Amino acid sequence: MSIPSVPPEHAASDEKDTAALRTMHIRSFVHRRGHITEGQREALETLLSKWAVPYHKEILDLNAVFGREAPTILEIGFGMGETTERIALASPERNFLGVEVFNAGVGAMLKRIESSALSNVRIIQHDAVEVLRDMILPNTLAGVHIYFPDPWPKKRHHKRRLIQPALVELLASRIKPGGYLHCATDWEHYAEQMLAVLSQESSLVNSSDGFSPRPPWRPQTKFETRGLRLGHGDWDLIFKRKT
Repeated sequence: MSIPSVPPEHAASDEKDTAALRTMHIRSFVHRRGHITEGQREALETLLSKWAVPYHKEILDLNAVFGREAPTILEIGFGMGETTERIALASPERNFLGVEVFNAGVGAMLKRIESSALSNVRIIQHDAVEVLRDMILPNTLAGVHIYFPDPWPKKRHHKRRLIQPALVELLASRIKPGGYLHCATDWEHYAEQMLAVLSQESSLVNSSDGFSPRPPWRPQTKFETRGLRLGHGDWDLIFKRKT
């Protein structure tokens, strides 16, 4: 897929794009040699050019990417794509832009797009921080989903966690007024950190008094169901961009 971009006069960043944000880079993932199936590998070879948008330091024209004008939801780290597929099927009136770095997950999502005929999903295989910083126009997104990011449980690794003040500030600047940021985790300590960080962002307001009940649009995954059966918890947070 080629890279539809907005005209230069419309690509200027707003006041949130400070030098700190432009240089910020939270590396919340580590590339490991993971297992990939033959089907996932084949999907990468045959479908990536059809459903993926290459990373480029240029603002995307989302209407051109999806071939229509519709509210766009960005999902960071869609994993194997189970949740993304179910949400996109249930909301055909919305566009979903999924960002993932790992080959197995991207291959699995490409297979889901094809098997379910999901015309409202596109993929960018790249670091989400750079995608947000370089490709998404401020005040553009109807919502952002971040479900079960790596909790980095060891204290010395907490700095790798995705939900940090600078990233949340950048996220909030890309969400249009009235849009939302929905995070979920099954790691209690990370949930508490998420709540604290999100609550400190002045442009966001919590839609609940603390944590939110799991909304009907976020399906419970097999992994999540297994964890709950084993006595684990899960926590949702839904913050809205102030109007």
